Amino acid sequence: MNWYVVYTKPKWEKKVAEQLVKLGIECYCPLMVKIRQWSDRKKKVEVPLFNSYVFVRLDEADRNLVFQSVGAVRYLFWLGKPAIVRDEEINTIKKWLAKPDGFDISVLPYQIGDKIKLESGPFLDQEATIKEVNKTYCVLVLESLGCVLKMDLSTKN
Repeated sequence: MNWYVVYTKPKWEKKVAEQLVKLGIECYCPLMVKIRQWSDRKKKVEVPLFNSYVFVRLDEADRNLVFQSVGAVRYLFWLGKPAIVRDEEINTIKKWLAKPDGFDISVLPYQIGDKIKLESGPFLDQEATIKEVNKTYCVLVLESLGCVLKMDLSTKN
């Protein structure tokens, strides 16, 4: 069985994951706790780590079962085939989210085009190419995952 990435309607990640569990489909919607500010209060809320994405683990033949969930839109494709996420990548995300202290990011004087290996966070041990660096964020290209990562370097939550 493989892990696939399901694209959901906006803000439907948790609902889709709940519906898939009721259908008996193994799924994973990574959540992180963030502090949200309203005009009268602050509150800790669980938000998805990846907006509009839920990971499902099932056989190739059972892929259409996902669409019994109202909020599931389509599968994410990579190079014309459904994107498959390796078990170790899912385990890395789970391990990172289980850490109570989070992780530290330090900015070193890298140059655009440098190849680096990430030493902390959800993409631990992944190789990335630096595409852009400035005072508030850094843009990394994770070729093995086929995505671009924009890391916020500001200190506020």
